[in-house]
Amino acid sequence: MSPALRRQGLAIVATLAIAYVASHFFRAANVTIGLDLMRDLHIGPEALGALTGAFFFGFSAMQIPCGFFFDRFGPRRTVSGMLLLAVAGAALFTLAPSWPLLLTGRALMGAGFGVMLIGTMVVISRWFPPDRFSTLAGMVLSIGLVGNLLATTPLAWGTEQIGWRSVFAMVVAFSAVAALAVWLIVRDAPPGHPFLERKAESPAEMLRGLGEVLRNPALPFILTLNFCNYACTFTVQGLWGGPFLREVHGLSRIESGNVLLVAVIAYQCGMLVFGPMDRLLDTRKWIAIAGTSMIAAILGTLALWEHPPLWLAIGAIIGIGFLSASSTMVMTHGRGIFPDRLLGRGMATMNTSVMLGVACMQTLSGIILGAFTPLADGARSETAYRTLFGFMCGVLLVALSVYSRAADIKPSDEVRARQAARG
Repeated sequence: MSPALRRQGLAIVATLAIAYVASHFFRAANVTIGLDLMRDLHIGPEALGALTGAFFFGFSAMQIPCGFFFDRFGPRRTVSGMLLLAVAGAALFTLAPSWPLLLTGRALMGAGFGVMLIGTMVVISRWFPPDRFSTLAGMVLSIGLVGNLLATTPLAWGTEQIGWRSVFAMVVAFSAVAALAVWLIVRDAPPGHPFLERKAESPAEMLRGLGEVLRNPALPFILTLNFCNYACTFTVQGLWGGPFLREVHGLSRIESGNVLLVAVIAYQCGMLVFGPMDRLLDTRKWIAIAGTSMIAAILGTLALWEHPPLWLAIGAIIGIGFLSASSTMVMTHGRGIFPDRLLGRGMATMNTSVMLGVACMQTLSGIILGAFTPLADGARSETAYRTLFGFMCGVLLVALSVYSRAADIKPSDEVRARQAARG
């Protein structure tokens, strides 16, 4: 690839990464304003869990359809079009006066933003060699996490100053501009790439391709950890981490926002650390296993330690933030089992499991916490949170036992296969 094409590819990836900021902001915002939503709408933890999970149900519902769209129409048209749906959902959420309308808006946001990650990964796969995939994917996720940063202390401060709806309105406007930028800048593949010369598949051929993806013998093992890893970490980082610090340890909205801010920075650092690690260690499977095992250990500690000191709770939230970057390695592992012609459908299937896992875990987490009688002031008890942490620890351990049976796909093997294909 010439330097000019490489620069164009980087500009395209950067545009998608910046647009991805809005997705991260909206998905993570409830961890900061969750208690405010519960108070303003007079809802309990079960309703908050369902509201938060609605984003991911909408997200996961669009993955397979968008996989077809990516392979047939390309990422540029698919992403820019679906971003308009996300803007409509975000505007509805911002203006909605009641929980049902908030739920609808959040589901539409999830459906619209659901194309961002996979569309970006498909673009990376077509513009750059395989051994650069995890590094660039880590860069995209790191930039996208600026949205998570904005959903912590800045959102807490903005909520106190102008209200969360006004803050959301500004991000809605940013999302609309991002959709326009994607249409103007993004290109599906570099000149001469086979995707540009492809023959459009018929609906029957596209379904047969999906069948090939689902019959891949390596897929079930990878999907299991994909379903559970991010689901558990984001249930802490994106929903209950803030309420846990406020209700159990007495932190204020701003103080808990500061902790979550540091946790997101730790996640960004984790992306930069985990991104190139597969090339350095020539493995993906064992990096994913190590990261997930440490997350399970932290959750187990929070579950078993009664009345832990504040420093331990804060350290656990930040540690989970850093280690949750290991979920990227699971996705990178899965990318390697699909040929290019099935890449959109394969990656969409992978991401369906990720987001469906988050939706289920966040909804279930609200049911778990809601099963415990609130304290006199309406707060959840430490026992309720410890039960939730213990449950998630057990889920990760089961997922690891299944994933450990998957065959590793080493970057060195991919490089050799690519060189052999070139002759």
